[in-house]
Amino acid sequence: MRVLHLYCHPLGESYHAALRAAAAEGLARAGHTVDLLDLYAEGFDPVLSAEARRRYHDTSRNRRGLEAYVERLLRAEALVVQFPTWCFGPPAMLKGFLDRVLMPGVAFDLADPARVRPLLHGIRSLAGIVTYGRDRLTALWMGDPPRKIVTRYLRWFVAPGARVRYLALYHMNTADERRRAAFLDRVREELARL
Repeated sequence: MRVLHLYCHPLGESYHAALRAAAAEGLARAGHTVDLLDLYAEGFDPVLSAEARRRYHDTSRNRRGLEAYVERLLRAEALVVQFPTWCFGPPAMLKGFLDRVLMPGVAFDLADPARVRPLLHGIRSLAGIVTYGRDRLTALWMGDPPRKIVTRYLRWFVAPGARVRYLALYHMNTADERRRAAFLDRVREELARL
């Protein structure tokens, strides 16, 4: 399966880098072809400019400057989204990617605004790998936006019946080496079963 691994963390020495490596090991073990889209390393521009917003609804022009990212997304049969939770949401870099690339004619059909239709039906599997600095109860109290982004928002765009996995490490700031290692193992094993 062709997997687009959408990765969002600025530090190469972070725990997320170790999670990215564990995910890659699991995906390789399953024989998947992986396209790592590292937003920071690739210098993705998350800002939706005034001109890009003006052409957003025009499907003949809205991909301008984003063609390579759109093509990578459209080739994917599975999507892995990995990010830390900052201010109870995804990093601005990832939010900007979603704002700019999940556009009409790519992720959804807006021809009939009363009946918007999802278009990413080539994606049959979706996984989120997310860390939180706070505990799960606090995240739930805040509505757990990262979980909803993966399991509700992104799920809407992909194939009906697509398998969705959400792998979360809560309270990472207090997680000892044993908990962090166990989560690395969980990510590796879950993605081997993608």
